[in-house]
Amino acid sequence: MLRLKPIPLTQKDFVPFGQVIEADEAKSFLINEGTTRRYHALANIETATNNGRPIISIFAGTRRTFPVDIRMVEKHPLGSQAFIPLTQKSWLVVVADNVENPKPENCHAFLARGDQGVQYGKGVWHHPLLTIEETQSFLVVDRENKAEGENANLVEHWFESGHASIDMRDIRL
Repeated sequence: MLRLKPIPLTQKDFVPFGQVIEADEAKSFLINEGTTRRYHALANIETATNNGRPIISIFAGTRRTFPVDIRMVEKHPLGSQAFIPLTQKSWLVVVADNVENPKPENCHAFLARGDQGVQYGKGVWHHPLLTIEETQSFLVVDRENKAEGENANLVEHWFESGHASIDMRDIRL
């Protein structure tokens, strides 16, 4: 078993996997007669492959039992997928290197603040939603998924042997 120790989520460390979505003063300007600050173009949505269409959903996640065993990853080959927390609570992000058959040692764990979302790039291996709170909801922007055929947009990969694990003692809130 490989023990993953989550590191703070930063744009610099997350570049190989996608984009961090957070209020960035450098990407902001005032609108609505100066009463609203717009944090502009924080992520680029990718859904166009095979005429895909973007959708917005809410995912209501439930905390898993800790330590969390990471036994699989998934990817969406036809589009990106963004997760934006609807509460100011930290959460976990697990991604894997861009290899054909990821193994536990290809995984990386990040601790995201409650004011940070992520957008997994098209085809990026990642673990399904991991909350630290008992329940937590997320606004999700992704491509409408089809279960099969040329528009199938979900590939799951279960590790052949071993797994990674995240222990609550390694999470620095």
